Amino acid sequence: MAKKLGPPIVLGIITILAILFLTGGGTDDKDVLRQTFQVDAVYYESGHVEVSFLDKSSQTNSVVMEILGMDETFQKSFSGSEFIEIVPFQNPPKYGWAIHPIVLEIDHKELGHIQLKTEVHSQDKPAPPIIFSRQ
Repeated sequence: MAKKLGPPIVLGIITILAILFLTGGGTDDKDVLRQTFQVDAVYYESGHVEVSFLDKSSQTNSVVMEILGMDETFQKSFSGSEFIEIVPFQNPPKYGWAIHPIVLEIDHKELGHIQLKTEVHSQDKPAPPIIFSRQ
């Protein structure tokens, strides 16, 4: 007896279309954010972290940067679409840089409120991924 393949194929096609519809047709909203914002945080052996931020669209109103996990949370506000901030760090953390995430709260004219999170890396290591969130 031959099995009917029609219903499973139709169900598979409907499932794929539903996934594409729910995820925006395969385009990721975060791609726009990845293309618009650049951030990096590099630890230098001289005892500091250099955090750099660039908005390629030049439409950022303000940015609040926090470095978490410190005895006193580091927080600083910036206006404009780019900055470089030097933060003293005498030694790399014993348990790795993941315990000191860098969080940016971005107010953008076109994209609205964006949150961005990254981690510090040493000069000889590649930059970790950036996590984006939109509200």
